[in-house]
Amino acid sequence: MPDSKRFLLRLDPRLFDALKRWADDDLRSVNGQVEWLLADVARRAGRLSRARGKRSSPDGGTPPGGGHSDEPDASLAVAGRT
Repeated sequence: MPDSKRFLLRLDPRLFDALKRWADDDLRSVNGQVEWLLADVARRAGRLSRARGKRSSPDGGTPPGGGHSDEPDASLAVAGRT
């Protein structure tokens, strides 16, 4: 398994709390949730291929539990617009 790239990320406390709740709903860590969101947005934008080794789900992107329709679109949430 390749090493992960580490870096410091500062987040608004309200955004962190929202990510924490979302991660809890999807049975992920906050780090795992942020990584999943970024990978999902990168795939949708054509910046990352769907074939992703570790942590990808069998269907190529659905989070555990099938996701939540009441959550904002990941591309808007990551960009800071909701």
